[in-house]
Amino acid sequence: MGFTSDRSEEDALLRARVEDACDLCDMRSCPRFVGFLDEHRQAVARAVLHEKGMCTYLFFGGYEEAERTVLGVFPDFLPPDPALFPVSAIGFRYRQSADLSHRDFLGALLATGIKREKIGDIVCGNGLAVVFADEELAPFLAQSVNKVGAEGVRAEYPFTEPVTVKREFREYRDTVASPRLDAVVKAALRVSREEAARQITAGLVSCNHMPCEAVAHTVKEGDILSVRGAGRFRVAALGPLTHKGRLILLLHKYI
Repeated sequence: MGFTSDRSEEDALLRARVEDACDLCDMRSCPRFVGFLDEHRQAVARAVLHEKGMCTYLFFGGYEEAERTVLGVFPDFLPPDPALFPVSAIGFRYRQSADLSHRDFLGALLATGIKREKIGDIVCGNGLAVVFADEELAPFLAQSVNKVGAEGVRAEYPFTEPVTVKREFREYRDTVASPRLDAVVKAALRVSREEAARQITAGLVSCNHMPCEAVAHTVKEGDILSVRGAGRFRVAALGPLTHKGRLILLLHKYI
């Protein structure tokens, strides 16, 4: 219950921020920005934008595949432009033999005293980590972070090299009696239908980054399912029917 209450309060605050951004954009005829937002908060923001009838907006996190993004709301006469977003990239070089992770860099960044919402994606690998951050704080972070764990790092700011991320996943195949959420969660977690329903009604399951407690919710191809403590799955295919009348299900679990 505590988790649900906290999430509801956070969502209400975010809704107010997005509404304010829309109103100020209209009044001042200039772009307004909110973020960084994770995928759940993006879904909340999209709902507000739909309610407000806003059509000129963009979610952008510094590169095309970004998961944590900033919402930019633009006046009708100004097409959304990634170049206008207050997002900067910082590169951190380190020994390729050092095994530094996203968590390591996030800990070092937060240790400077900045808030999580000021940091976007952190892309690590092969002796280089690229951090996307609020442009006002990026110079401070580049100067302040010279060690991550016990490993020395060298900042490059601004970092202008292209950033690409290859999403890795594990593939699961099964059949389900119907596209109901409890049936798909059962297949994803390899548990009983009753256990799948319990996790759904307990608020542990999200569909397209929004909590879903309806066991009979219809899952569609392309949906993203998240189960707290079990991971995130994309419904890559749902169908066709087998000769026994069951739906073929193909899931991609992100790793």
